[in-house]
Amino acid sequence: MTVFPIKNGQNTRSDSIGPTQLPKQTSDIRDGVIAGLIAYVIWGFLPAYFKVVGSVDPVEVLSHRIMWAVPFGALILFARRQWSEVRRALTHRQMLGWLSLSSLFIALNWLVYIWAIQDERIFETSLGYYINPLTNTLSGILLFGERLRWLQKLAVVLAAIGVLVLTVSAGEVPWVALFLAISFTVYAVIRKKVVIGGMPGLFIETLLLLPFAFAWFMWFKASGQAAFASGDVGLTTWLIMAGPVTAVPLLFFALAARRLPLTTIGFMQFLAPTLQFCVGIYYGEHLTTAHLICFGCIWVAVAFFSIDAVRATRKPPQPQPAGA
Repeated sequence: MTVFPIKNGQNTRSDSIGPTQLPKQTSDIRDGVIAGLIAYVIWGFLPAYFKVVGSVDPVEVLSHRIMWAVPFGALILFARRQWSEVRRALTHRQMLGWLSLSSLFIALNWLVYIWAIQDERIFETSLGYYINPLTNTLSGILLFGERLRWLQKLAVVLAAIGVLVLTVSAGEVPWVALFLAISFTVYAVIRKKVVIGGMPGLFIETLLLLPFAFAWFMWFKASGQAAFASGDVGLTTWLIMAGPVTAVPLLFFALAARRLPLTTIGFMQFLAPTLQFCVGIYYGEHLTTAHLICFGCIWVAVAFFSIDAVRATRKPPQPQPAGA
């Protein structure tokens, strides 16, 4: 029978817990799954948001995403009492340098993503985020000397075949998908060097980008091309919503990451590109045979990748040598 520890050092049996009470570990997992689902569902339907503001220049949309993420991020930091992390990073020269570099890559990633959706390339953006876990694995090999297990090798080969089929069929490299996958992998590698939470890190990145975003917006305003506050109240409201659309899913992801095993997060991350793929179908993007073959290879690769992750977590710990 399972026994749960309590603060006074005594134990309480699991069958003594009332019907409306849950062990803390169980409630943490439940809350983590709910938070993770909210984060990935928002990210999955994000293309629909950028379709709504599709009449706005991608650079102006990006500027609003940055400008409005700052105050919404500040509210979240205030509610979660994380200002100490922000102050520590802002006064740490090396940490601030890494966050400046990561802000550049996330801005480029966002800009290409926004442009691709407006250019009816949702399938390519979906493909990019399917490939991303595999490019993360490759970065571990190239940068950290990690070795691929055989299922991981098979997953990488299948993903490469899928991309190659799409490349040969379309007559061009699916550069949007590759750029999104690689740029986000570089971003993740940089962020691994900085010991800071997801929300404080994003706040500092958007804060560093804020002067450039404001300059872009003022240029659009001065040239008469700005969509914001141009008389369309609905569109102006949607552009302001770029702030919570950026900050809120990251908040829920941070909550999930604290409560769930990495393998669970790994499974859930494929929900977002799957929903993006469905959004692309909804908006009538042309789904070719090459797309189906490519995504078929990717989906099988994802399955192998996930099976390998589960098997890796179930391996028994290696016995320690005597005297260790």
